[in-house]
Formats: sequence, structure tokens, C-alpha cells
Amino acid sequence: MGEQNTAQVASRGNEKRPGEAAPADWKVDTVQVFTNPRAGGFAKRRIAALRRCFTSSGVTLIETESGSSPLSVDERADHVCCAGGDGTLRHVVAAVCRSGRDVSLSVYPNGTVNLIAMESGYPRDPEAFVRRILDGGQRARHYVGLVGDIPMASCASVGPDSYAVATVSSALKRVIGRAAYLFAVSGFLLRWPRAKIMLFHAGGQTACEAVYVAKGRYFAGRWALTPEASVFSPEFDVIALRRASRTDVLRFARYMLTGRSIWGMPGADHFRCTELTIASDDAAPVQADGDIVGHLPVHISIRLAPFTFA
Repeated sequence: MGEQNTAQVASRGNEKRPGEAAPADWKVDTVQVFTNPRAGGFAKRRIAALRRCFTSSGVTLIETESGSSPLSVDERADHVCCAGGDGTLRHVVAAVCRSGRDVSLSVYPNGTVNLIAMESGYPRDPEAFVRRILDGGQRARHYVGLVGDIPMASCASVGPDSYAVATVSSALKRVIGRAAYLFAVSGFLLRWPRAKIMLFHAGGQTACEAVYVAKGRYFAGRWALTPEASVFSPEFDVIALRRASRTDVLRFARYMLTGRSIWGMPGADHFRCTELTIASDDAAPVQADGDIVGHLPVHISIRLAPFTFA
């Protein structure tokens, strides 16, 4: 890659979080809060505190539990709050898409993984969170991806980690959180899955054995797939591992955990795009935001209309 493109990547990675001044008529009267009914006791106590802060501020609160049936946005709501993890957020975003309404959103960090809440800087303190929403001074445009027609807020992947996600126990995840993914990986260490994958994008075709599509900065915690990725950008950052042996995946994890740029990693291709088709002779699982959302082949694209996150 040339020096000019490398400089552009460095500049993009150092961008500050964009924000928009709240309009003079910014006012939040009715908030619909989506919660996860399977959350643990501590999470439920935080929701109770969030509820008290909203109601004491004079806001009308509509509480909706996420479940197996599709969610819907109440016509009275002028703001939608997802009080859960990235998986719950994906369902909430899908509900806003179906509603066709231009309501603002927010994410109260209250799930197993809260990558979007982390990148957006949402506080866990309920009072600080409610003040931010009602003030409206930290609004920003978030671009989300679509795996087919399923929203993807932070990241998607196909490869050893998606096979691991496919075997994660929901019950164990509720008890030990993200550590459940480590148990899932240990289950196939002897029979390591390696699919032959082909990526089709504007730049051509790329052959690989694992692919990571970053819409947000973080992946599986406070680690970045690539520091240049951002929820505020109308592009994906795509990392393709030509080989996905145990050694290759371990090296990739080491780069990610130490914050080193994937641009310098041997055996990896890195490019940006707004849409991507992933195909394979194997019906490999596709994970998005920590859940399996389908199997290959899939088409991934940027949703052209960004969401307003308060």
C-alpha cells in the first residue's frame, strides 16, 4: 500500500468522535426502553435505577421486554433506548427500521458485551446517562451494516470465531458472560474448522479462510480489530486472513490484543468497502454482534441512512 493511503489510514484512526449540537427544539418527552428479560439480578437493579432517573426527570417511560417475537416501536415514543448488550441492540435497530420513523436512539450498557455503548461513550451511571439523553448535545450519526436485511451494529465475521459463537451456551453466557466464548473455542481445538472463503467487493476478489467485517472500533471487549474502524464512518473495514490455522488466528489475536495495526501483519489483507459478498462451498456460520445470524453465502452492505444516537 502506498504512503498516501497509509497516511490516510493513520489520520482516520485519529479522528475525534463527531458530535452535533442539539437543535433549539430538542426535547425528549416519551422514551421507550427495551430490556432483556433474561438479564441477571445486578442488571435488573441498574434498570430499576435507570427507570427512576427517567421518571424523576418528567419523562414518560414505556418499558418493553425483548423476546423471541419481533420488537416494535411504540408510536408515542420520540426516543428509543436499548438497555442491553449488542445482540439486543441489533433487534432494537431492526424494530426502528421496520417502524420507518426517524426516532433517536441510545444504548444503556447493560449486557454481556456493550461495544457500541463503549465506542459512543455512554456512561453506566444512570443519572449521567439520562442527563446526556435529555440534553441532546452529544448526538452523532451512526452507520450500521446489514447482513442481508439483518442489522449489524458493530462487527461480523466468518471463521473459527463464528464456529465458536455457534456453539456458545446461552445459559452459560448468562452466568459467566463473555468467558462463555472461551469455553466454546476449547470445544473444537482438536478439530479446528477451516472454510475456503471467497470475498467479492469493489476492489475485486479475495480468497481467505477467515474474514472480519468491522463496523465499529471494538471486538469482543476493549480490543480493536483495526483502530481505524468506526461506527461514525459510512464504510466497513475488512480484514481477511488468507490462512486460518491455529497459529494464524493466534497471531491475529496477538496483534489485536496489543493494539498493533493489522496493516503490518503477514498473511492478512485489509481493505474498505460499502458492500461485500462472502461465499463458500461450506455453509459456514456468520456471526454478527455476538450472535449467529445466518450461513454462507451472505451479502453485507452499509445502511445508507444513518441513525441518530443521542
